[in-house]
Amino acid sequence: MIYLKTPQELAIIQANGEILGKCHAEVAKAIQPGVSTLALDKIAYQFIKDHEAHPSFLNYQVGDKKYAYSLCISVNDVVVHGLPGSLELKEGDIISIDAGVYKHGFHADSAYTYAIGQVGKDVESLLTRTKESLYLGIKQAVAGKRIGDIGSAVQTYTEGFGYGVVRELVGHGVGKNLHESPEVPNYGRRGDGPKLKEGMVIAIEPMVNLGKRQITVDKDGWTIRTADRKASAHFEHTVAVGKNEALQLTTFSYIEEVLKTSTILLNI
Repeated sequence: MIYLKTPQELAIIQANGEILGKCHAEVAKAIQPGVSTLALDKIAYQFIKDHEAHPSFLNYQVGDKKYAYSLCISVNDVVVHGLPGSLELKEGDIISIDAGVYKHGFHADSAYTYAIGQVGKDVESLLTRTKESLYLGIKQAVAGKRIGDIGSAVQTYTEGFGYGVVRELVGHGVGKNLHESPEVPNYGRRGDGPKLKEGMVIAIEPMVNLGKRQITVDKDGWTIRTADRKASAHFEHTVAVGKNEALQLTTFSYIEEVLKTSTILLNI
C-alpha cells in the first residue's frame, strides 16, 4: 500500500533530511587516504545520536540478517551495501556513503559518491552523470506522471553514455518505514507503473555502473559489486511528489560546502 503524507509529516521528514545532510558533511570532512571505513561509520553514528535521532540502517532486519552499522560504505566496484570495516581509503578511490535518519516516527534517506584525489576521467564522468541523472529523475516526480517516467529519465540519460543501470536494486517509498511502496526502478518506460500522487514520498537513487549492469553478491550476504569489477556510482535523495514540481526533502548543500574547501575530494 502507498501512504500519502500530510504537510506536517513532510515537515518532519524534511527536518530529518537536514540532520542527514549535516551528517553526510561531517563524514565527508573525514574522508581521506588512510582513514578506515569503520571510522567513518562511527562519526555518523555519534552525529546522529547527538541530534537525538537514530541511524535508520542500524539493526535493519532483512530475513534472518540484521545490519550492524549506521552507514553503507561502498568503495570502487561496490555498488551498494558495503560493510564498514578495516579497509583504509586511498587516493584514487571512489566511495559511496548511504545513510538514513529516523526521528519523530519517520525516516529520511540519501546517498552521495565521492572521488578521493585524482581519478580517471571515465570515473569522474560516471559520477557527474549519475548525479545529473538523479535530478532528471526528480523532475519527473510530479502528480499525474508515473513511476516509469522516473526510471526512463535515469535510464535514457545514463545508458546514452554506455553505462549499465542496475536492475536488481531500486529506489523505494519512504516514511514510517525505511522501505515502503512503491518501488522506484532506475529503468523503465514512460507512462508505465503506478501513478504519482501529491504527498507520496520516494527515494530516487540511481545506481549506475561504468561497465555492464550485472552484479554479484559477496559471501557476507550484503556487499553488492559490479560483475565486471568496474566502478559504480550511487546518488540518492528523498523527495515528495508535488502538484507542479517535486519537493526535495534531503539536501546535498552541506556536502557541497565541504567540497568547496576540500583539498582531497573532487567537487562533483
